Amino acid sequence: MFDSDERLLSVLATLEECRAALANGGNPETAHLVSVAVLDLRMKLNRITDAELRALCDEISPVDATTDKTRDSRLPLRRRPLLRLVK
Repeated sequence: MFDSDERLLSVLATLEECRAALANGGNPETAHLVSVAVLDLRMKLNRITDAELRALCDEISPVDATTDKTRDSRLPLRRRPLLRLVK
């Protein structure tokens, strides 16, 4: 298992370099796709399950502002996540 994790860390470092080069080279969409691959590898390395990620996304998703009357109107609304995990 340790050897496998070391290989994944090496791949992760390479992907991070590729993501940075793409972002700096004016390819933000492709850099974003590489970021998704980085997230997937980080989840594997840290043994985070899809269900745990889904729970996190649900937790940080904004509550419908029209139903939450106690919400302070001066606080900015959180953006919805760009990615939604679907299985």
